[in-house]
Amino acid sequence: METFLAVLLLLGLIAASNIVNRFIPFVPIPLIQIGLGVIAAMVPTGIHMSFEPELFFLLFIAPLLFNDGKRTPRDELWNLRAPILLLALGLVFVTVFVAGYAIHWMIPAIPLAASFALAAILSPTDAVAVSSLAGRVHLPGSIHRILEGESLMNDASGLVAFKFAIAAAVTGVFSLPKAALSFVLIAAGGLLIGALLSFLLIRLSVFLRRFGMEDVTMHVLLQILTPFIIYLISEEIGVSGILAVVAGGVVNAIEKDRAVSPQYKLQLVSASTWSVLLFILNGMVFLILGVSVPDVVEVIYHDQSVNNFMVAGYVLVITMLLIVLRFLWIYFYSIFESRRLKVEQSPLKSQLITSISGVRGAVTLAGAFSIPLTLGDGSLFPQRDLIIAIAAGVILMSLLIASVLLPLLAEKEETAAVILKEGTGNPELAARSVVIDAGMTMLRSLVTESGGGQAQPALLEFTDKIDRLCGLKTENDPKAEQFRRLGIEARLSGLEAERTELRRMTENGMLPAPVAVKMEELLDHKEAVLCRRFDTQVKFSLTEIQRLLSGIFSGRLNGSEGRQVIQNAEEARKAKIAMCQAAVTAVSSGINENNREAAQLVIDKYEKMESRLEQGDGWSKEGVIDDQNFELKLKAIQEQRDTVQQMYQNGAINLKIAGKLRRFVDQLETSIWED
Repeated sequence: METFLAVLLLLGLIAASNIVNRFIPFVPIPLIQIGLGVIAAMVPTGIHMSFEPELFFLLFIAPLLFNDGKRTPRDELWNLRAPILLLALGLVFVTVFVAGYAIHWMIPAIPLAASFALAAILSPTDAVAVSSLAGRVHLPGSIHRILEGESLMNDASGLVAFKFAIAAAVTGVFSLPKAALSFVLIAAGGLLIGALLSFLLIRLSVFLRRFGMEDVTMHVLLQILTPFIIYLISEEIGVSGILAVVAGGVVNAIEKDRAVSPQYKLQLVSASTWSVLLFILNGMVFLILGVSVPDVVEVIYHDQSVNNFMVAGYVLVITMLLIVLRFLWIYFYSIFESRRLKVEQSPLKSQLITSISGVRGAVTLAGAFSIPLTLGDGSLFPQRDLIIAIAAGVILMSLLIASVLLPLLAEKEETAAVILKEGTGNPELAARSVVIDAGMTMLRSLVTESGGGQAQPALLEFTDKIDRLCGLKTENDPKAEQFRRLGIEARLSGLEAERTELRRMTENGMLPAPVAVKMEELLDHKEAVLCRRFDTQVKFSLTEIQRLLSGIFSGRLNGSEGRQVIQNAEEARKAKIAMCQAAVTAVSSGINENNREAAQLVIDKYEKMESRLEQGDGWSKEGVIDDQNFELKLKAIQEQRDTVQQMYQNGAINLKIAGKLRRFVDQLETSIWED
């Protein structure tokens, strides 16, 4: 029960961290989550979790790196392979050598082998933290890809170096040729095994589909299990599980691109499921780091042999040493490349950004906690608590430095740099085209899968809505914006009249309660979409809760009465006609010189709807709405919202453009609900 409550609290804190980030967007979510984790561990009823490195790597790092391998552009990684490999391999080993000697010189109480182990575990950058920071400050595209590629590869090199340093500390024996050969075997074996296992699991999925097993849930479950299967088998064989899941993710993306059939429904469910899963895992990583910090600090604080101020000084000096080493490595590589290719050297600003962006994270702390308690002779591992404290301090310090300096160094131009190439025009229009295409592509795929049947009308109607909306120029036109607002006021007046008429008919027994409940729910949805105000959203949420409780205690929406909705289409049709008439009367009574044209458009829509209903057209057998076309269009809307969020997280657009795109999608959804 205690574990369940701890997990439940962590999930709540993940949601809270995103709410907090809305109010302080300049603070990266990882820092907020670490802070919330510290608070959760320090309060009287806080949680205290034992950190198990092996479980942590399996449960969190494996799926996160698998997803990074899937989504990272392969062509860009290949083009940037030289700087990525030099950072992921060369810089790691230079860091181990230089920082290892420096740490031993600065803290003689830590033996040389243990100093190498600490330097090794501090060498990998964190893929999760890099992605979060890059999404917030919109790093230049090439730097972003280099950081992603480096963080995908350097975990393996850092952990292998850490493994041999720990072995040398425990046994007192170290062989450089043996270590080098083992590294090659472990790294190459991990890449090979990961690619092979991923390919076999994909073939298994294809094999099952050929036998008619098209259940989307089963195939998504197989996708989710893939990184865990790859990691466990690779580690059991003795190769790098981390590189294996990265290779598995890359192969998964290649196979997806090569697929003859897009299987859009599977892709949609898979994307949604992975989105939720990654959202939780990303948050859990940093919350667990935060929860672990108080225990680390407490041990060092009560250790009489260690000066707490000296520990803080060690953390600061080691962090600066890592940044300086990284900067010098990048600087000299830039000079070498510029002379070799006879091109201009990369700007100093870009080199500084790349240096500061090398933040440490979950892999560093997990490795530190995996240090054994004792040596081979049974004695305690020297300064284990101090090593863990320094590792935790460097993680926090690197995140803080990056959070403060990167926004100052990164570009602040209001452009959608990833979407646009030089000279392509307005960045907002280019981004809007991407969003529109996302919804249209989804509907076209559904048309293809259904043979042009059910989804075709939805596609045509959706296209018409977009064409009309794109034809409106309200962004910089005060008159057009005023006209739109007057139209919304008229529609809200009509909705209120509809609701009043609906409740009157329900109270007089003219309409069955289940039908009335569903029709009022649609009115609430329309009002919430039209307003987009906080008070309306709260009112809508409270209404939903009231309906839920009413349904639980009265059973109105279940059993035979729930099935009776299908039998009441005629009553619902007549009720809707009466509601349209009431709305026309209400809107007409509110017409004045300012809103006459906008109100008349609303009246025309109600009259068209009334005419259609009197002819019995456009009304489903449930007596409420043409559900299939309507839901398809709402799915396209959700796909567009997901696209906006993804572009913003990837740094393709900034916050201002993201806000404009969300308003565009809101207006499109409003026009769909109006019909």
